[in-house]
Amino acid sequence: MKVKIINKSKHALPEYETLYSAGMDLRANLDAPLTLGSLERTLVPTGLFIELPTGYEAQIRPRSGLAIKHGISLVNTPGTIDADYRGEIKVILVNLSATPFVINDGERICQMVVAKHERIEWELTEELNATVRGAGGFGHTGAK
Repeated sequence: MKVKIINKSKHALPEYETLYSAGMDLRANLDAPLTLGSLERTLVPTGLFIELPTGYEAQIRPRSGLAIKHGISLVNTPGTIDADYRGEIKVILVNLSATPFVINDGERICQMVVAKHERIEWELTEELNATVRGAGGFGHTGAK
């Protein structure tokens, strides 16, 4: 599938790192390094603009390496880019560690996964089909 992209960053286009990668890393597009203090969040530009086909979304997800090594994640994970959005992709990073973290220009800050989605129509009803689980919610299957 081809997706139109405008690259106003100083960096190469995102690409899959391996043959079986689901996501592509996005890079910070900064004029100067940005320090993210403990428990702070900030909006980081990428310089990328995309045009997704109808029926697709782009999910913005944390990078596992940044999460485990530095406590860096996304506030709204996964973030969703809808097919009709034409603005710059910006990423809301949060520092969940006790140590300030410096984000440098070109640093890989998140990953983007393009996924197909369906639209639904509600069918109002008075009852739902029964299942074994029923209304069992959070932790209903136990700790093991």
